[in-house]
Amino acid sequence: MKYFQHQIKVKTPGAIDYTPILTAYIPDNSREIQLDRLRPAVLVLPGGGYFATSDRENEPVALKFAAAGICAFTLKYSCVPARFPQALCEVYAAIDYIRTNSKEFMINPDQIALCGFSAGGHLCASAGVHWDKPFVEEYLGKRGEAIKPNKLILCYAVITSDIEGKQKIVFTNLLGKDNEDSELINLLSLEKHVTPETPPSFIWHTYEDNVVPVQNALLFASRLVENGVPVELHIYLKGVHGLSLGNYLVYGNKTYGEEHMSSDWIDKAIRFIFD
Repeated sequence: MKYFQHQIKVKTPGAIDYTPILTAYIPDNSREIQLDRLRPAVLVLPGGGYFATSDRENEPVALKFAAAGICAFTLKYSCVPARFPQALCEVYAAIDYIRTNSKEFMINPDQIALCGFSAGGHLCASAGVHWDKPFVEEYLGKRGEAIKPNKLILCYAVITSDIEGKQKIVFTNLLGKDNEDSELINLLSLEKHVTPETPPSFIWHTYEDNVVPVQNALLFASRLVENGVPVELHIYLKGVHGLSLGNYLVYGNKTYGEEHMSSDWIDKAIRFIFD
């Protein structure tokens, strides 16, 4: 496996003095198996309310994808006091880096997925609906197919600003209190920006989530269906917010083999990436 880190350099008016780090976990090809294999890739975006990036939703998830033969990347993107669209442009720059170097990494450039958790899920879905917007080209010099993710994997993702409650802090951190009532809030209610060009999506959530309500998943999925975009949706009956892999790798109080009912989502998501 090739392991390395790469600095993502992009600046917007919302930037701070912070250098985002892209970490790569790239399985090696083998002459014994298939030396010229082109693999799919996935970029993992941890949650943390745009306040921080969670370790539980970072390397453990990437290693699971890599073990399945997927080239996995994680991004520690800019968080508060950084403001929109800094983190989003970092994601696009990371996609561009992966796609530009796909030949070297033995990646299929048409199979680059995003996987985001909670606020990282909001960032993931944002990348799925805003990739062709003029403001992206203004800051990156690129938009369109070069930076478009091919698939989205949304894990208990924040989607809309129209739901009251704990998830509102995501929009405060992303915009700052002075901009919470601006037109930007509509730009960040992602269900309003789904089109037939939004990437196919895999979505999972838990019914019991009292931080990011399950309505977020249902709302985005329904908009995808309305626009003729393929979607796979899984709602698990039990489970709190922030489960990640739901096993001993991410929860120190669990023993080997002890798993939450939602822990099979990763196998389903891997199949979704390959399909």
